[in-house]
Amino acid sequence: MKTQNKLVVWLNQIRANFLILAVLLVLIGIALAYKYLPANHSIRWLDLALIIFGTVTAHASVNLFNEYSDHVTGIDKNTKRTPFSGGSGMMTSGLTSPSEVLIAAILTLLVSGTIGIYFGITAHWTIFLIMLTGAFSIVFYTPLLTKLMLGELFSGLTLGTLVVLGTFISLTATPEQPLGTLLPDEVFLISIPPGILTALLLFLNQFPDSEADRKGGRKHLVIKLGYKNAASLYAVGVAATFTFILVLPLTGISSYWLLLALLPLPLILKATKTTLKYYGNAEKLVPALGENIATVLLTDALLALAIFITLFI
Repeated sequence: MKTQNKLVVWLNQIRANFLILAVLLVLIGIALAYKYLPANHSIRWLDLALIIFGTVTAHASVNLFNEYSDHVTGIDKNTKRTPFSGGSGMMTSGLTSPSEVLIAAILTLLVSGTIGIYFGITAHWTIFLIMLTGAFSIVFYTPLLTKLMLGELFSGLTLGTLVVLGTFISLTATPEQPLGTLLPDEVFLISIPPGILTALLLFLNQFPDSEADRKGGRKHLVIKLGYKNAASLYAVGVAATFTFILVLPLTGISSYWLLLALLPLPLILKATKTTLKYYGNAEKLVPALGENIATVLLTDALLALAIFITLFI
């Protein structure tokens, strides 16, 4: 296989087009860190690069472990792929092997973990807790969490809220800092919508895969609730997310610039309408999957932008 072709295969295997989510979550944390940076504290460009690289490799590891698990459990063979769900198909096409994917999953996890250890030592010990929670979610997502209907919760937590909080702590904390002073209220509260959005991304993407997941032994929320009830829960999650964003400025917790993050609302309302109408039709749900992913990325980007704007006005 030519080097160029191999690179394309592995970019598909790690689902590189979805890794932008990790970068946007880190940007929210970076923006908040600059906003609350102590007067005697500075942020090094090397630390920024390490956080971005560590988070991206952690996200890649998630994707690789999930693809490996889907292959060995046979889920891959029954999945109807869409542009937004169903995995990369690299292993089923014979372009990569399960052993290669597993090794890559472990290596990316180790790289991310090494960076986490660095910040656990140089910034604050709570980074170790965040790192261990993330590692647990990565490794045990398929063999345990998806069998206990906890996959969505842990995904939203570890590839959403905890990325924002972990970035903030890594850039602003000192090793001896008291636990109660680590997170301003605004930082903690702004980290919640990105977590819900990540959970909703995974949740809606499970609709087309539900039958294959059930055959593969998974018991996630879509399988447990059924399509109709799951569609209603998705709508509730959307309403909760954007209501939360609206309330933060109205209560004075955050700047009114945060309302920029409401701009994708028409897009997600369109996705919600489609989901409520066609929850059992995978083909007709495809546009909603794309709109949902676009909303997640746009909202996270606008949250970061809104916070950066407040630094210059």
